[in-house]
Amino acid sequence: MFDAAADVELDTRGLLCPLPVIRTQDRIRTLADGTTLDVLATDPGVLHDIPAWCRVHGHEFLDSTQADRELRLRLRVCKKP
Repeated sequence: MFDAAADVELDTRGLLCPLPVIRTQDRIRTLADGTTLDVLATDPGVLHDIPAWCRVHGHEFLDSTQADRELRLRLRVCKKP
């Protein structure tokens, strides 16, 4: 479990790949550098897809947790100057 709440939460529960990653990408475009984002999901593919997407696009993947079928992935927006 995370110590504190993220700045923003994105609910992608019930969506299957690639929609959670697409929704995450769309949401990050609207966020400021340094913002923390929690992505809620039920598709276990996000445990690989979102960290990989973060590496490719320069965002910081912080951690993930799982409670039953619900996943929570936290990342930090890192916008390039």
